[in-house]
Amino acid sequence: MITKEYMILAPEGMHARPATAMVKLARKYQSTILLKAGGKEARLNSLLNILSMHIKGGSPVTLVFEGIDEGGAAAAFDLFFAQNLKDW
Repeated sequence: MITKEYMILAPEGMHARPATAMVKLARKYQSTILLKAGGKEARLNSLLNILSMHIKGGSPVTLVFEGIDEGGAAAAFDLFFAQNLKDW
C-alpha cells in the first residue's frame, strides 16, 4: 500500500474537468485507488464519487494505492498532480 498527500491549489477546488481526468487515469490501473479528503473517502472509479466529496480549493487530499501496479499508479498520479491540478 502506498499513501500520497496532495494539495488542491485551484481556488474553485475539485471540479468536473480534473475529476474526470483522475477517473480516466485511475482506470488504467488494476490497483484500488482511494481518495480521502475532509473525513470522506471514495474510490477513483466514478466521477460522481469525487464530485460528491465537495473538495474545496486549498484542501489537502490523500490518495491510497493498493494492488499489483500500485507503484506505477502512484508515480502516474504524482505526475498528474504536478502537471495538472495546480492549474485547475
